[in-house]
Amino acid sequence: MRQRTPFRRIGVDEAVAIVGTGQALLLDVRDANAYAAGHVAGARNMAFGNLGDIIGTTPKTQPVVIYCYHGNASQEYAQTLSDFGFSDVTSVDGGYEAWFNHAQAQKPAGALDPAVSAWIASRGYPPDGLDATAENGMTPLMKACAEGLGETVTALIAAGAALDIRNADGNTALWIACVGDHLDIIDALVDAGISIDSANDNGATALMYAASAGKAGVVEKLLARGADPMPETLDGFSALDLASTVECLTLLRRATKAAKESAQA
Repeated sequence: MRQRTPFRRIGVDEAVAIVGTGQALLLDVRDANAYAAGHVAGARNMAFGNLGDIIGTTPKTQPVVIYCYHGNASQEYAQTLSDFGFSDVTSVDGGYEAWFNHAQAQKPAGALDPAVSAWIASRGYPPDGLDATAENGMTPLMKACAEGLGETVTALIAAGAALDIRNADGNTALWIACVGDHLDIIDALVDAGISIDSANDNGATALMYAASAGKAGVVEKLLARGADPMPETLDGFSALDLASTVECLTLLRRATKAAKESAQA
């Protein structure tokens, strides 16, 4: 009989560090109204009713971080996922309340630059909502990337905008910059430390998206900045498998060959 790996109870500091890698699935198991009123950026709302979807679509080795109101109900969910074979499940002690208080304590003293605050407000966010989320989980940084506003992206990063928040589709600001072919913004995000190989809920990375969309310039940029061509989606497809043009195929064949040779060295 396969031995079950028990879940762990962790504090907010460790939870923030795990989520910050861009590889973890963050689950909010409070009721839908509480989630709508406020939640940790990038968290997915879950109840026992949609637990089957999580179990069926999430790799058993993917880190899963769970929080509730105060840290009690999250342990029940963590135990369930552990029983279903998930190997890296954690429950956050203190729940959302502790996470919220931690976030407030980490905020730098002083208000945002007036120009940054005004731009954030112009997009429908609270003026001080540097990491606020709107429709589809879009943050101000994601909005600026979507609009191709390089100077605004730089200003938001300088103000401390969180880089690896994922929207409702599980994508970060890097993916959104790739959609718009904004190569300068890709550079700015990577320079700032965004996770270049962050995968969404389907296991797809920005490189995979660019390859499938035939964006040779973006593929070349991502590879030049260190994107890994080897990861695969949940369905087992790599960026090379998804390449939709000859240009992308050529770039990824070369990069994949180099990666394999490096691994064998």
